[in-house]
Amino acid sequence: MASHVIDLLTLQGNFSTPEMRAIWTDENRLQQQLKVEAALAQAEAKLGLIPEQAAEAIEKASQADLYDIEEIAAESARLKHSMMATINALQAQTGDYGEYVHYGVTTQDVVDTGHMLQVKASYQIIKADLLKAIDHIAQFADDNRDAVMAGRTHGMHALPTTLAFKAVVWLDEFIRHYQRAQEMEGRVFVGNISGGVGTYASFGDLGAQVETETLEILGLGVPNISWQSSRDRFSEYANVLALISASLGKIGNELYNLMRTDIGEIEEGFTDGKVGSSTMPHKRNPAAIEGLVSLTPPIQKAAELIHHSMMTEHERDAMSWRQEWVALPEINIYLAAQLANFNQILPNLLVRKDKMTANLNSQHGLIVSERVMFEVAKALGKQTAHHVVYENAMTSFEQGRDFLEVLSRDGRITQHFDKAALEDLLDPANYTGLADQKVDQVLAYYKEFRKDV
Repeated sequence: MASHVIDLLTLQGNFSTPEMRAIWTDENRLQQQLKVEAALAQAEAKLGLIPEQAAEAIEKASQADLYDIEEIAAESARLKHSMMATINALQAQTGDYGEYVHYGVTTQDVVDTGHMLQVKASYQIIKADLLKAIDHIAQFADDNRDAVMAGRTHGMHALPTTLAFKAVVWLDEFIRHYQRAQEMEGRVFVGNISGGVGTYASFGDLGAQVETETLEILGLGVPNISWQSSRDRFSEYANVLALISASLGKIGNELYNLMRTDIGEIEEGFTDGKVGSSTMPHKRNPAAIEGLVSLTPPIQKAAELIHHSMMTEHERDAMSWRQEWVALPEINIYLAAQLANFNQILPNLLVRKDKMTANLNSQHGLIVSERVMFEVAKALGKQTAHHVVYENAMTSFEQGRDFLEVLSRDGRITQHFDKAALEDLLDPANYTGLADQKVDQVLAYYKEFRKDV
């Protein structure tokens, strides 16, 4: 019976994707461990450590569908060992050649290397979906160049900006994530076949060759030295995934706030039949956006757990090791769900430019007080201009009067600016700085980046 949100049929669609769940099933975990055993046997046969026939028998028997997972689980519980039941089952399946199963390796060699195969397969999904997210952000930015909106600092209106400028900030960030992911590949996707305490003692003089041959068959990198007690590879991987998740959560939270009834500048795509509330028929809630944001905290906590696994005892222990078994599946599964969700949300987002304009004008011109100040400074000096414009801005704010009307009554300003000039100064669309140029710059950078991936 399922008890985790990843496995509950009624909830798993919010927390996972079928493709990623398949990588972290009992069956695939077993298959990857059997794959390691088969590659090990092939390498050992090539180097003359075991008979060729034994390697052939082990390879033939290394298919998860030949085994009863429940029987292996029951024996594991009886033996109090995470892998001995699998070794016994593989030995029984290979008959007379069973004596050569798991030859010279320790459990952690096989479990770590099998785990790394699962991580590498997960990474391929995440990398592809991350690239889709980058493409969606770039398109979203390009589509919204003319969407002038209120920039907000400390939650308050600050200066005008554009939705495209906001989006290319995300775009630049996500390209860095992709680059980080690429940069870690050579360091992270490395196996480990080194025996009881990592010294290759059980393989004699052929230990390093056994490891190299085995890992080349599996498509994993070869370490300089055993990493049974060095768990930084999984920590680096978790770090990069946690960074991606944090960015997704940040964007989701931004969209959530921009969708508030009182702001209303964007709206999550709505489909016929979608229900926002079980009691309030009018509600169109940001359900997908909330789902996007909700997965960042568990990913951050799981990454923290991975970092704890670096605290190993002596040459290795199971106290730290097992934390990875909990956290690695969750990090990969939750992030896959986040990316899939994001890649549905952004292309279907409704942008409400009319609400952006209304919000820009909601403070009656105060959002461009900085522009007025710098223009007045040309005549009065910056500090004096700040005092004058501040005085008028506070009057406008506190009395609820139009900023243009207040400015037009101040002789210190009107002796230098007529009403038409002030109206031009108070147009938010005329004060977005280098937003357009920066959008062009980042989109050009994206196009160059995209040529190489």
